[in-house]
Amino acid sequence: MHDTDKALFQAVHGIAGSLAGQPVPVVMDALLRHLPKAPGMEVSEIRRIAEEISVGRDPSGL
Repeated sequence: MHDTDKALFQAVHGIAGSLAGQPVPVVMDALLRHLPKAPGMEVSEIRRIAEEISVGRDPSGL
């Protein structure tokens, strides 16, 4: 796993642990502020991740 991928997964995992069940806009804001910049990461993908966290799932796989 590349360092960028690892940082992304860890950031998603941390946000999922602290914001599970919160509204999508709250989770989306946290993701946009805390995710490391990664090539190819689109807003639609970040929204999908936010939706998963919002319903209590941890899409990081950690």
